[in-house]
Amino acid sequence: MSDTAFPLSEMERIKAASRLLRGTIEEGLADPITGAISDDDNKLLKFHGSYQQDDRDLRDERRRQKLEPAYAFMIRARLPGGVVTPAQWLAFDRIATGHGNGSMRITTRQTFQWHGVIKRRLKPTLRAIHDALATTIAACGDVVRTVVSSANPEVPDTHALAYAWAAKLSEHLEPQTRAYHEIWLDGEKVSGEEHEPLYGPTYLPRKFKIGLAIPPLNDVDVFAQDLGLIAIIEDGELFGFNVAIGGGMGASHGDPTTYPRLASVIGFATPEQLIAVAEGVVAVQRDWGNRSERKHARLKYTLDHRGLDHFVAELESRLGFALAPARPQSFEHNGDRYGWVEGEGGRWHLTLLIEAGRLIDAGAVRSLSGLRELAKVHTGTFRMTCNQNVIVADVAAADRASIDALVAEYGLDDYRKARPIRRHAVACVALPTCGLAMAESERYLPELLPKLEAQLDRHGLADAPILLRLSGCPNGCSRPYLGEIALVGRAPGRYDLRLGADFRGQRLNRIYRENIDEAAILAALDPLFARYAVEREAGEGFGDFLVRSGEVSAPQKIPAQVSA
Repeated sequence: MSDTAFPLSEMERIKAASRLLRGTIEEGLADPITGAISDDDNKLLKFHGSYQQDDRDLRDERRRQKLEPAYAFMIRARLPGGVVTPAQWLAFDRIATGHGNGSMRITTRQTFQWHGVIKRRLKPTLRAIHDALATTIAACGDVVRTVVSSANPEVPDTHALAYAWAAKLSEHLEPQTRAYHEIWLDGEKVSGEEHEPLYGPTYLPRKFKIGLAIPPLNDVDVFAQDLGLIAIIEDGELFGFNVAIGGGMGASHGDPTTYPRLASVIGFATPEQLIAVAEGVVAVQRDWGNRSERKHARLKYTLDHRGLDHFVAELESRLGFALAPARPQSFEHNGDRYGWVEGEGGRWHLTLLIEAGRLIDAGAVRSLSGLRELAKVHTGTFRMTCNQNVIVADVAAADRASIDALVAEYGLDDYRKARPIRRHAVACVALPTCGLAMAESERYLPELLPKLEAQLDRHGLADAPILLRLSGCPNGCSRPYLGEIALVGRAPGRYDLRLGADFRGQRLNRIYRENIDEAAILAALDPLFARYAVEREAGEGFGDFLVRSGEVSAPQKIPAQVSA
């Protein structure tokens, strides 16, 4: 273990004493006096796929009434590759309306979150997810999280390949403790000694994310992953994967020792080597990662502290073979493509725009009810994307009209008229439930978009595709550092304005203005839009123009990236 000269963090103590993630969670769930569980158990609960939260909109009023905060729990499913059957969708919908707050959210990691589950409903909810043939184990916590993969159903063989590897990696790297079954599923208590063969008793120093992309689509933001896998496919044959390590979006305001980083491409692995390579990277990070200071515990800091070459040498020593040189590959974009697309075999696929991934009935857009009705008649699958949208996949040509009718009836046809900046916008949940949020994000997006669209209209840029990312804090769940335009929350109504990423997820943006309000944000963007409208080159993206014109200094590109 690295940094042994420094004291271990409090989280390391909690994990070591947890009896492989058991803690006293069961006892806390049984306590009727409070709607909360203990701080230590709340930290362990993350490994089971849930966070304790409270409604921050109600904090002051409840404090005045001498009431404890309005505690509830967020639950996240582990759904590798983001594929869901109609039966699962309906089961998840029933969980949202019967156990949660009547909404679901599609996350930036191709899965669902449910909010507003009170403590006494927590165990029945996790049991209901299990009964729907899904799980929440390791959807959060210091483990390998849900493995994401390209959502490209118009090429069925390719998508099936990506999904198969995501599922295989996810299963192989899942924790083996029986704590989840004991606590949530009334499984038999383990007697005797139990082991975690990969993770050990204290798991990883910090969370670990894996994403699999299939060029030319970078719809998973593969270089934002701790372990990014880029499939090399030629003439329909999978030759293997370029391996990239050390991506990560999190940072802290005012602390230059924390920063976003793009993954470094370190070589090529064959399909037969992939599991061993993935496990090897995880194992080296397990042993070398910083267990003293959590904000420096991600793989990106391990690489920058120990050295990339040193890490790769250790990895190859443990593997017993060297990675081959990375193969040429290139990406075109990292957004979703909306509307109907015909795939192989005469099957059709419809990508729907779900603003901020929020499935809820509000006004003319009744996305929760609409997807429920679609699930009742759909015979294919649903596929979530890392941009918070959903694909109604594998639709027979004869069924398109009935699908379109439901889409129109429930207001899910926004993708037809939405401007490109709206189509490419991503926002995190933020207030009122996220304890880390400093500013609004999901709730602010519908207010901000019309103002940006009006500016773009004035400059003749209504059809310009621009990547917009909103985050309520600097931790980066919405991958804001890869937005051509990004707002990162500082305080209520105030954000850092970041500019200059590219449209392919291969360059980080930079801070353009710090800690400014909406008026200053719009005032800063307006002249930039004006210049872009007049001076851009053919096919040049907004972020590329800002860098070329000198408005933004050239940000970090992908370390050691192989040129196509």
